[in-house]
Amino acid sequence: MSRLRPADAIVVPEVDDRPLDVATIVQHRLVTPVFQPIVDLATGAVVAVEALARGPAGSALERPDQLFAAASRDGLLGSLDLLCVERAIECALEAVIAPPMLFVNAEPAALNRPISARLLELLLSDLPFRIVTEYTERALSSFPAALLRIAGQSHRIGNGIALDDVGADPMSLAFLPFIEPDVIKLDMHLVRHPSAPSTAQVCAVVAATARCTGAVVLAEGIETSADVEVARTLGATWGQGWHFGRPVEAADLRLPAGGPVPAIREARPGLHQPVGSPFDVAVAGAAGPAPDTAIVPALERMSAAVTGEQHAVVLGSYCDPGEVAQWLPYIERVTRQAIYTSVLRPDASPEPFPGESSLVVMAPGHAAALCRRPRTGLVVTESRNTVAAIGRVLLQRLAP
Repeated sequence: MSRLRPADAIVVPEVDDRPLDVATIVQHRLVTPVFQPIVDLATGAVVAVEALARGPAGSALERPDQLFAAASRDGLLGSLDLLCVERAIECALEAVIAPPMLFVNAEPAALNRPISARLLELLLSDLPFRIVTEYTERALSSFPAALLRIAGQSHRIGNGIALDDVGADPMSLAFLPFIEPDVIKLDMHLVRHPSAPSTAQVCAVVAATARCTGAVVLAEGIETSADVEVARTLGATWGQGWHFGRPVEAADLRLPAGGPVPAIREARPGLHQPVGSPFDVAVAGAAGPAPDTAIVPALERMSAAVTGEQHAVVLGSYCDPGEVAQWLPYIERVTRQAIYTSVLRPDASPEPFPGESSLVVMAPGHAAALCRRPRTGLVVTESRNTVAAIGRVLLQRLAP
């Protein structure tokens, strides 16, 4: 499909003088984004722009907080969110010089909605920039299956994902290994409080993740040259904030013409949606089968690893309680401390994976998984990549 020209963007029609509501805004596409630059801290080069939604100018719904609050009250949050992404792409195409990348925000409540025909048309056109979709920790815990599905779709067409506000909530750190975002956005409070013990802890986890996965670390809320230096000490290589420019409409974007700019890593199709059951994925990624005598030592290591840990995630699945009877005391111990726990049980929905049992424990300093299929074998693995893949299989099954 050829690239959509700016003239192909839908023309916003005029509406009458009645007070605007969200339904009218959605129907007539009355959203106009503004764009804020994202820069490379070492060179000052603009590497991307982020689209920030705005309602009709001068109306009571111009500000995004009021617009989205009204949409939530009216049950139109998902429709509004999809429109905002559509308009961000359409307006970015109207810029005199196309941005190197376009960051767009995704509202968790929209994740389970089918993608609109217009957005699909835009995404499958020959866009001159890659799109990076941003999510917050609210999407991680509320809609993990939908988030993984959309992340997989983004990578299949060559785009990327970002995790926003990292450090504002422990949940964002806990889910980093499962989401493996292409961009990790440090919450602005970390720049404001660089000496706080919690800041050091967050940045250590983020730095380790970036080294392992190749993710870019971006600091938000940079307002002064001093903030730039703080952001560098926190491990950020990209930055965003008023120091580099306030949000402007597409026509007012000032972007350099030509020349290479730093970019995110290449997309990795299939990463977020492994194929098979937890046991299948464990067998594919582990060195070999283990004897049943390995179960208790592995469970003891899991329990010890999460003691005092604030960012542990525990996931599991079992069909027959008798098969995991010896696991249960350890499972109860680790789930008491985990920030997020989900276990698929035979008496609950969604149903567990037929004929097998699995347990995943993921913490910043430890990753482990047990997967057992009776009469077939047991796999015990502490490979972080394999454990994360098994966890993604389990997360794909979870309903909101």
